[in-house]
Amino acid sequence: MTDHHISSKFSKLNPFGSDDEDGGEGIAVDSVGGGGRSTRKAQHAKQQLNVSNALRKYLAKQKVIAEHDAGIGSDETTPALRSLLGKSHFNVPESLLDRSRPLPEYFISSSHNTYLMAHQLYGSSSASAYETTLKTGSRCVEIDAWDNSANPEEPKVTHGFTLVSHISFREVCETIRDVFDEEKAIAQKDPSYAVAPILLSLENHCGEQGQKRLVEIMKEVLGDRLLAEPVIQKGHREQSGEDEHVCLAELGACIAVIVEYNLKGDVGAAEESESESPSDNEQEGEEAKAARKAYKEKTKEAAPAGIIPELADLGVYAQSVKPVDNSWFNPGKLVNGPHHHLINVSESGLSSHLPDESVAIAAHNSQHLMRVYPKGTRISSSNLKPLKFWAIGAQICALNWQTFGTSNQLNDALFSGSEGYILKPAALRSGGDGRILTGKKKRLRLHVAGATDIPVHEDREADSLRPYLTCNLYSPGDIEGDTYKRKTTPYKHHKFSILHRGDNPPVTEPIWDETLEWVYEDNELVFLRMLIKSDDAWARNPMIAVAAIRLLYTVPGWSFIRMMDMKGGETKCTILVKIEIDDV
Repeated sequence: MTDHHISSKFSKLNPFGSDDEDGGEGIAVDSVGGGGRSTRKAQHAKQQLNVSNALRKYLAKQKVIAEHDAGIGSDETTPALRSLLGKSHFNVPESLLDRSRPLPEYFISSSHNTYLMAHQLYGSSSASAYETTLKTGSRCVEIDAWDNSANPEEPKVTHGFTLVSHISFREVCETIRDVFDEEKAIAQKDPSYAVAPILLSLENHCGEQGQKRLVEIMKEVLGDRLLAEPVIQKGHREQSGEDEHVCLAELGACIAVIVEYNLKGDVGAAEESESESPSDNEQEGEEAKAARKAYKEKTKEAAPAGIIPELADLGVYAQSVKPVDNSWFNPGKLVNGPHHHLINVSESGLSSHLPDESVAIAAHNSQHLMRVYPKGTRISSSNLKPLKFWAIGAQICALNWQTFGTSNQLNDALFSGSEGYILKPAALRSGGDGRILTGKKKRLRLHVAGATDIPVHEDREADSLRPYLTCNLYSPGDIEGDTYKRKTTPYKHHKFSILHRGDNPPVTEPIWDETLEWVYEDNELVFLRMLIKSDDAWARNPMIAVAAIRLLYTVPGWSFIRMMDMKGGETKCTILVKIEIDDV
């Protein structure tokens, strides 16, 4: 397959435009979704889930279970139903959980501006945001550290030059330490639970004295949890080259720091003074506009702080660089770069090189780390679309973790069943050719039976729902047809059942019995997002519950899929589906 053909394929990466279904609601303390931990964290035991009477009849009719095992007309969940409810709807291949590969060969579940609770320019900061983000599965969190004029011995964490409130750097470190210790305690009791490294993406704005305090506080609070020197395990050879990366298993359970390295010509904070998005500005209120203006004026004056040696030493396996030229992918060696460089680039900066340089960038990312973060105009905490960056091997796609939108849903699907690290496709690892598209076609058939216990928002009557399932297929390759979206017919409950023939289940237990179909170009990064909405007559159709799955993880046969609410919180809602994938 030619490079030109690859480029033309990447130019059709879809869907990466905005969509009225991309948004979500604010992630809460009790949210479970976003980073792959949703199945592990679910509190509603599967023993508490129900199967509607209509779906019991459906399962019997389809001969999935015998009629006498379906419990039709009963509130009891029979052993046969319990077995089906207990069946996982996904299975991560063991090969993708292999921890023996070098760190750049993994996707890493990652958060951007982790301390923020809401708006990027005037929201609030909270240490608890780190707890929520880590517990839902993120393994890389961001810390923006600033000098604290009120108490120079205690640097602060905030979104600088904005109206965002601040928290102490010490408190952030203590929160991360406590989550790490809690995970280790769980792992000691549960052998299936492996503690994966936590990466701290440290954005430094402190002067020399403030940086010294950052180092001292990290060493004091994190203690031996902090990775302060290269890993050399007995029985393993020492890393032979200064750029040779440690294996994930060798890195083990630790807290490692990504430290900035300022190249000559690095514009630092001003790098984000990108052209504004008119659509963003049109929706801004006066408070947001004032905050944006102040932010732009102050960032223009900011100069990147030099990194002191004591802090630089903590960047054992990741030195973050904002590139000043294209040498890192063309010819492929970063000029005047540090050891273990990590390319830290905004989504718009990286997108300017795509699709033309996709293969070259993928080759870089097979050997070195990359962090992609949302462009500066995403002030409302909207998100970058990670799929096209995963498709070129970007390990760290740093997502705003304030709302549970499509990007967070796909992130949850990619890292489901993992500890926040998942092995990249072979084409994107060392020795790969950087091309994940096979040129072959696959057909996906999604058989949608129905749902049980669709949640009803407290401000509406259940009878007013007309639920339907809308499904989006996300892929770096071509998808046949005019749209990547398919949906069922809205379910309508007949109030006067005497005039209606056949079953007439309530609106919270709809039967759709439809098959949705896509033909797509085969690759390992295809995702299906399933969203329950209501077909409302006089308003925008509300989003009710959602789930996403990576097609590589699908299992054969009928499965109940647990749905989350739009905050990433658990529900008792399930949909009964069967996924079939065939060659075309």
